[in-house]
Amino acid sequence: MSKKIVYTANTHTTGGREGAARSSDGQLDVIMSRPGSSLPGTNPEQLFAAGWSACFLGAIGKAAGDRKLRLPTDSAVDAEVDLALDDSGFSLVARLNVSLPGIERELGETLIAEAHQICPYSKATRGNIDVDIKLI
Repeated sequence: MSKKIVYTANTHTTGGREGAARSSDGQLDVIMSRPGSSLPGTNPEQLFAAGWSACFLGAIGKAAGDRKLRLPTDSAVDAEVDLALDDSGFSLVARLNVSLPGIERELGETLIAEAHQICPYSKATRGNIDVDIKLI
């Protein structure tokens, strides 16, 4: 079965962690800086955390919608992405803390588990980085 491409993101980045990144449509235009520096800008870990948390919340919404449920408008995902270093080099470690106010805990945990199976970021990272997902 071939894949149907539904969207392609295009960015142009110069200077690496001390450069800039811009999307082809101009909607994303950011200055890059090293994590923990006092320089203006963002870093790849923050961009990854923002992308994953947005995608994951959308996947939770899909799982809820499949049950004819709507997520509360104040549902949120707080993502923490660590840049880690050990003897084998740099890697990422992630935590997703999910808030689903008004959703029964058991149902919330089921929605999160389903979202982790359908979210493209979760699929891409599965088995590649340490991930901890919690309903808070």
